[in-house]
Amino acid sequence: MSPRVYFSFNNKPDNWRAAQVRNMGVVEGNRPATEDEWKEVNKGGDAAIKEWIAAQLAAQSAALVLIGSRTARRKWIHHVIREAWRTEKALLGVYVHNLKDSNGVQANKGSNPFDHFTVDGVPMSEIVKTYNPPYSTSTEVHDHIQENLQDWLDEAITIREDYN
Repeated sequence: MSPRVYFSFNNKPDNWRAAQVRNMGVVEGNRPATEDEWKEVNKGGDAAIKEWIAAQLAAQSAALVLIGSRTARRKWIHHVIREAWRTEKALLGVYVHNLKDSNGVQANKGSNPFDHFTVDGVPMSEIVKTYNPPYSTSTEVHDHIQENLQDWLDEAITIREDYN
């Protein structure tokens, strides 16, 4: 059975890329919020957003951070990483910058968002695996992610179990 996954990504530049990963059919993910649902959550401010993220993560076994050009600097990505680790969810990062967006454009590779955290003095980026597909064409990147995502998630779950 596939792990249930919370997808975390920088919405504006990477929502098209995230949809490609979601639609691969490799893992069961949380249903994406509609634009209207997200506007309603935002009306409640930071507390409502945190509550929404916690509720979404609660039903998942892992958080998958899709890393684009600006993901590592995003406040809510950082919150998801902290909350996922605190609630003992597996964490995994996959670089998606070489997947084309809706305009057929690829992005620059962003930095690793797990570099901003430590676990017992160890950089989280040394614990949580990130994968950067070794291809530059969008179709090859897509295929590589699709072929490997299940194994990467299984490994992330095993790694997280070692820290529980």
